[in-house]
Amino acid sequence: MSGKTVVEKNLRPEEWKDMGRILAIDYGRKRTGLAVSDPLRIIANPLETVPTHTLMEVIKRYIAENDVDLIVVGMPLQMDGRPAEAYTYIRPFLNRLGKEIPQMSVELFDERFTSKLALQTMIAGGVPKKRRREDKGMVDRISATIILQGYMEAQSLQTEKKI
Repeated sequence: MSGKTVVEKNLRPEEWKDMGRILAIDYGRKRTGLAVSDPLRIIANPLETVPTHTLMEVIKRYIAENDVDLIVVGMPLQMDGRPAEAYTYIRPFLNRLGKEIPQMSVELFDERFTSKLALQTMIAGGVPKKRRREDKGMVDRISATIILQGYMEAQSLQTEKKI
């Protein structure tokens, strides 16, 4: 299935159950943030932050236990649109993901400014400075959520242009 929502696909309620969730990944060298869509692909929710060395096992387990049919990975880009240096760390992960879960659709989505937006969201949401310092994974989860929400909104805009 593509990354479109129930409304965009013009599905009847009885067809909603056939849509899988979207899993989003904000890949980091030490920690990786995960987010997931609701079953209707309307709302992005933070899932968890995991040590990157355990990421593949976490993804496999989550996919086995939940209906996921698309993974969106944050793509680090420079301001001119070229891949950022951090892409060199993501590329091996993407290759491994394709080999270990070949049936899964994977898409890349621009992650520029997500960490800054995540920090601003935490501040605006009243998260105390002490908690922001202690829970380093919070920014990763929120970044993954921002990536996923941005992806779903971009899919919605593409569908609106086609109508």
